[in-house]
Amino acid sequence: MTLALILSQAGAVFFFRPVLAQALPEPTREETGDTGSAGRVHIPSETASSAAGPPAAVPTPQQLEADGALIGEIRIVNGDVFDTSLPGENKSLFRLANKLHIETRPAVIRSQLLFKEGAVYSAALVRESERILRANQYLFDASITPVAYHDGVVDLEVRTRDVWTLKPGISFGRKGGKNESGFEFEESNLLGLGKEFELSYSKDVDRDSTLVRYSDPHLFSGWNRLKVAYSSNSDGKLRQFSLDRPFFSLQTPWSAGFGIGDWDRIDSRYDLGEVVDKFRHSERNAEVFGGWSKPLAGTWVRRFSVGAGYRRDSFDFIADPASAKLLPEDRELVYPFVEVELLEDAFEERRNQDQIERTEDVYTGTSLKLRLGYAAKDFGSDRDAWLLWLQAATSFEFDPEKRHTLLLNAGGDTRIESGDLRNAQFGAQARYYWRFSERQLFYASVSGLVSDNMDAERQILLGGDNGLRGYPLRYQDGTSRALLTLEQRIYTKYYLFRLFNVGGAVFFDMGRTWGQGNAGGTSQGWLKDIGVGLRLGSSRSAFGNVIHIDLAMPLDGDDDIDSLQLLVGTKRSF
Repeated sequence: MTLALILSQAGAVFFFRPVLAQALPEPTREETGDTGSAGRVHIPSETASSAAGPPAAVPTPQQLEADGALIGEIRIVNGDVFDTSLPGENKSLFRLANKLHIETRPAVIRSQLLFKEGAVYSAALVRESERILRANQYLFDASITPVAYHDGVVDLEVRTRDVWTLKPGISFGRKGGKNESGFEFEESNLLGLGKEFELSYSKDVDRDSTLVRYSDPHLFSGWNRLKVAYSSNSDGKLRQFSLDRPFFSLQTPWSAGFGIGDWDRIDSRYDLGEVVDKFRHSERNAEVFGGWSKPLAGTWVRRFSVGAGYRRDSFDFIADPASAKLLPEDRELVYPFVEVELLEDAFEERRNQDQIERTEDVYTGTSLKLRLGYAAKDFGSDRDAWLLWLQAATSFEFDPEKRHTLLLNAGGDTRIESGDLRNAQFGAQARYYWRFSERQLFYASVSGLVSDNMDAERQILLGGDNGLRGYPLRYQDGTSRALLTLEQRIYTKYYLFRLFNVGGAVFFDMGRTWGQGNAGGTSQGWLKDIGVGLRLGSSRSAFGNVIHIDLAMPLDGDDDIDSLQLLVGTKRSF
């Protein structure tokens, strides 16, 4: 078992052994970096750190901004995967990992800062630069601190810590009674330049796939993103290419890009966890766009975009006993579009919410994105149709200590043909967090999805792969669905092998579908399950933040459902 495998998400399976049942010694606050509920995640380094706060002689960020301070030296301090100055990490295996690991180059970190030496100090740009750095999966955390002040000039220290980014090895997952496995070689920080490369083979319930993927989020050392992917699958192939300059900051004045995609595959329609029928689906798409943004006014950003899109979906029979008797309708849409986005500048740093022992940048503002397009036969479409996409989010906090937080989001899309809605889907979710203490939190989620005149290849499904953990995957089919999830979360101080922060959950799920979906199945009514889960927060690896190991017991459904479901997978949240 290689070190790289240990530090990848597959390594969690190797480590999940009887030692988890033993009483682990509780680590010290120095070893865990536990600074209390208001503290920031500890970022180890080999040198003396000023992360505990600037010297008394340095004014506060608000005072620096009010005084119009200029930025002097910008010092980049990037910690390695393991901090060998800590006794618990001064081990031969960890020292070897540091030697094998190529650290992120200072120029890569510096290029993502929204400020430069000689510029006027802005607390908002400093905070947003921290968020941009933390969004990189090859960095565990980031902080930017004023460390010296003289003659109206402030020196800043940018402190980050790398994680292990090389992932060769075997992966395994299980959900809804079905296994997923594969072999992969992935590097998410190639040569310390922040570029990603992946060569992998995977096998799941849908297909066997061999994938080659390359991504460069800072092409030519700027904010240009390049993504290229090719996949040879057991049922077809996938090709993707995109090049764009996104709205990478609240201050970004313009954005532009284009992308193309080609995916040939076999789609299956499900009911009660079993395949009802199959058909070949060829999907072609392309898009080009340009956008501009008004300067940040108060706390709001206003963005406008225009572009053109192409989408073609064609379907065919396959040589299989389960081949569909009736195919979905072919479609070809060519359309210009306009897009408007409103975004509130409202982010908060949290800890032990959806991650374990990591700084989380939680969006607590209000946002709205609306896109309107028009497909016409004169443009090359096979029909005239208005195309509408909508996304919205907001939040509420119910006490000054922020122990109660409610996050709301909604979205949907539809076509309007001859005055009628076609392929309309609209969904909404409410997530509620009630913090009892620094290490205990109650989580509740309520979500729903409704549809009207769905295209025949689309399904609204509910099962073990999307929230109803005690049941087979893709178990219920319908025209609408609802799901309730309740979780009592615990974030422990255990730091397993100094690789994984340990957490746990006790959960209850309840959901159902309504109506007769495109697979022809009927609703099974309300289905419920209960279970317990182990959470391993990966503090050293870039591949998935939280490893989930769940045992769920169904309380309803058919007698042929297994009385206990095991789910193993890696997710971005708790």
